[in-house]
Amino acid sequence: MDEDAANPNDTETIQWRRDASTSRTVRLLWSLGVGTFFAAITIIVFWRLYDLAAQAGAGAIIIAMFAAVVVTILAFAVTSHTERRLEALASRLPIATPSGTALERAMDAALGTIAMMGVMGSLMVVGRYVSRRELLEVGAGPFTGMAALLLPLALIALVLASFLRSVGTLDREKRTVYLYDPDQAIDLEVIQGVSTRRLGDATILKLEYAEPDGQYVAGPRRIVVPPEVATELQGLVDGRAA
Repeated sequence: MDEDAANPNDTETIQWRRDASTSRTVRLLWSLGVGTFFAAITIIVFWRLYDLAAQAGAGAIIIAMFAAVVVTILAFAVTSHTERRLEALASRLPIATPSGTALERAMDAALGTIAMMGVMGSLMVVGRYVSRRELLEVGAGPFTGMAALLLPLALIALVLASFLRSVGTLDREKRTVYLYDPDQAIDLEVIQGVSTRRLGDATILKLEYAEPDGQYVAGPRRIVVPPEVATELQGLVDGRAA
């Protein structure tokens, strides 16, 4: 289980971590979300540089440079020794190279940018072709609109990636869920019901708190955990109720 880092030496606790390093869903959402914004900026910069270079008859040079950068990023992404190759390349330049998790996130952002550049660029090219050929009465509007719509969708993807991140521990003996970042502790004794909803490789738990004497009990109403942790937590709550 990628996102469930259980402690084998302590059968009373289950620890888990869900982030871009352990969850494919979080990683994909983050990569495409960040990549969309970088892609939009890159397309604007590229088009501006190409326009200026084309006036001097050097538009092909900008295209060749841009293609070389894309091919280089893809070559680094598919190799099994990305960090070592990047260090070898950077040793010739006065720059610091990322490593470990930072390098992984940088490559995710780069690949997300290339993927979204392909999507946005394709929509713009199709829109331009349709407009020139007058194939639609509204021209390129629908295609440029879809390209622009990708930006708010990217923001939603980043918000969802943040929501699906989760780090915590389920302590069976103390019947408590400890969440980190931010730090919170949920006493299962005050939980009277749990409903679940599966989303990709995660489970969203909706917690129903008991309200003794009508008093509000503070605590998160929804948390995201791995499916195995959700099953265990729900079993503890239902077992107590039984």
